Amino acid sequence: MIIGEKVNIRAVEKDDLPRYVRWFNDPEVRENLAMFYPMSLAEEEKWFEDKLKRGENSKTFAVETKEGVHIGGTGLDSINWKDRNAEFGIFIGEKNYWNKGYGTDATKTIVKFAFEEMNLARVYLRVYDDNPRAIRVYEKAGFEREGVLRKHIFRKGRYSDVIIMGILNPSIKF
Repeated sequence: MIIGEKVNIRAVEKDDLPRYVRWFNDPEVRENLAMFYPMSLAEEEKWFEDKLKRGENSKTFAVETKEGVHIGGTGLDSINWKDRNAEFGIFIGEKNYWNKGYGTDATKTIVKFAFEEMNLARVYLRVYDDNPRAIRVYEKAGFEREGVLRKHIFRKGRYSDVIIMGILNPSIKF
């Protein structure tokens, strides 16, 4: 368990998968994720098995409230142990928990874990330019804008920019 102020971060278990399918089949939840097809339970189970095989290059976690309610997921992907960086991702699937600080706390908690326990030097992410709520969360957690992939993705009937944001480990002198 990775302990935050408002959330606990734990390993994803197989019995979590039906919740992920429910969340990913909600267009409002899925709209800012890098997925656009509805998800079946069989596909999610295959994803889960593939994640287990990827080992040290990808870590996926469940986000829970302090009361033990599973509300979303987070993780670090494309972990590069040589250069000590990884790509961060998060979503809160339970909409009753949106805009209440759970995403911000989960983000801060994973970044702290990445720096203090995994000894990473940099964590980065990609976010759509029309997702101000997520951008605000990332900025509150200390991420800074590093660049833009112009008209990088087609969604909602138009091409959108993707913003690259990153945070550097403050304990490292670069």
